[in-house]
Amino acid sequence: MKEVRFFYVPDAVNLTELPMDEALHALRVLRLKSGDEMFLMDGQGSFYRAIVTIAATKRCMYEIKECLPQEKMWRGNINIAIAPTKTMDRIEWFCEKATEIGIDEITFLNCKFSERKVMRTVRLDKIVISAVKQSRKPWKPKLNAMISFKDFITVPRNGRKFIAHCYDEIERKDFFSEIYSLSQSDENTNITVLIGPEGDFSADEIKMAIDNGYEPISLGTSRLRTETAALSATMMAQLVLRK
Repeated sequence: MKEVRFFYVPDAVNLTELPMDEALHALRVLRLKSGDEMFLMDGQGSFYRAIVTIAATKRCMYEIKECLPQEKMWRGNINIAIAPTKTMDRIEWFCEKATEIGIDEITFLNCKFSERKVMRTVRLDKIVISAVKQSRKPWKPKLNAMISFKDFITVPRNGRKFIAHCYDEIERKDFFSEIYSLSQSDENTNITVLIGPEGDFSADEIKMAIDNGYEPISLGTSRLRTETAALSATMMAQLVLRK
């Protein structure tokens, strides 16, 4: 049985040619030729069965034979807002694994104790695209540019909003216990979770978030690294929102 080949092509239905990176992979690595079958994904909920029409040195043209609309496998919207780690490979690991598990948005926060104040998302976007293809996710997660903590929490958002922190003196509820009831309903509830830097959020930031409707939570009894905490929150949200 031939392996199914997937390529990421935004607006695939209105195009006839693979993007350059995808074309080079198709031609030089997979050695596709005219007449070969492949599948395209637009990152917006549809797959397409297509046939290679022209396989040139750097160009791969295609013709769509069938549109295959996909069903989202979880309800609502999962948005993890995370303070990026100083070491980029850790945040890259989170973006890759969260995409494979299933997430709608990843937002980068500039907090008081943030170790990284500037984010370039070009490489991250490529990692996310690779994870989308590998896990065959019909929807590509949205990578939001870095935003200040204050600006993010003051934007009105629907659904449940949480802030994870490690301060014993500030009351916290168990995150999974709080959202478990969603698994018993058909409600399409959005979930937003704030994950702080290695030094945690400041006490003032936590108070500001609570004042803006965020519920303080714990992600368990273990003290987790930033990227591990973010992935744990993603997995818990998936468990309660999956169809």
